[in-house]
Amino acid sequence: MQHNRHSRIDARAPLAETDCCSDSRKPQLGWASQDTVRVPRRELLVRAIRAALAAAALSLFPGRIGAQARRKVRLGFCSQVLCIIPYEVARRQGFYAGEGLDVELVYFRGGTAAMQALVGGAIDYAATSYDVSVAAFGRGADIVSFFTTGRVPFFALAVGPKTAADIRALPDLVGRTVGVSAAGNADHQLSIHLLRRAGIDPGAVRFAVLGPNLYEALRVGHVDAGMVQEPATTLITQAGGRVLVNLMDPAESQRYLGGPYAHMGVSVRRQEWDSRRQEMLALARALRRALRFIRIGTPRLLVDALPPELIAGGDRALLEQVLARRRRVLYTDDGRVELDAVRRVAEVARQTGALAQEVDVSRLITYAILEGL
Repeated sequence: MQHNRHSRIDARAPLAETDCCSDSRKPQLGWASQDTVRVPRRELLVRAIRAALAAAALSLFPGRIGAQARRKVRLGFCSQVLCIIPYEVARRQGFYAGEGLDVELVYFRGGTAAMQALVGGAIDYAATSYDVSVAAFGRGADIVSFFTTGRVPFFALAVGPKTAADIRALPDLVGRTVGVSAAGNADHQLSIHLLRRAGIDPGAVRFAVLGPNLYEALRVGHVDAGMVQEPATTLITQAGGRVLVNLMDPAESQRYLGGPYAHMGVSVRRQEWDSRRQEMLALARALRRALRFIRIGTPRLLVDALPPELIAGGDRALLEQVLARRRRVLYTDDGRVELDAVRRVAEVARQTGALAQEVDVSRLITYAILEGL
């Protein structure tokens, strides 16, 4: 049974907080007995062993007892589809519950808002892109990141159908308009990095802030190019557009970024490290199971895990095709945070001006939780 919740904050159409498939029945831990029945000693021994094993199992998996025994946790993140899949899979498959957690997944309109909620104490954990956590840490936020779910940036720089014939390479973007979700966000930083790497002054390109869903603006020609995720990347090419750089491709990520580039990580307030250590271990175990499920489960099951509101009106079959093609390169195998991959995020932030000073990211991340599993 699933008792984990998800809700939406700072969205145009807030979702009501719900409990799924609530079951108030108490588990039956014993067996029926009758005074008139004599039970052989061998049978009594077998039953005693079974009861002991059942009690041990319940102590190892407290989430199986019922929602009342689970520890309530609020985990927030942005609302982009690719980012949320591991967290919703863990909910749908009962991995949180199996670890004794009652996890409320809180949707924010952007990772920055989720990080602000964490620092302000409104949520217990924030799963954000590392550009957000590195920037927050650089501004003095006392946070620590202990688990990562994304191994490459979930972005591609694409041009729309109306400009595909004229824009064939990065230098062709001079004098053009590029759409990004927000100034200073990961897609904006990566756009500037790609331009500079190609020898282009970012000032020669106009940036338009369009929010996280800029596919339609790119398709109809309101902007010439834009940083898009999937399935927008596939849709824009099907519509006649062109992909200039696909950072979701490990080979291109290596070429343009110099190596692995950490994308999604889970952070907690440092002052609560000791009090939440067991909780973090449970959360990491649940998310690690979700990452393994993503690798072996069918794409249909992965899409089934998503709230219907997120795929309403979309092409479900296309999303399944995208996940079948990219899931093994987008998501980490075991949640391990790679120091060099986070350093690369900080380097891009420094180069693009999003980070005012150098940051020692070795103080931001920790291996302690994964090593404790």
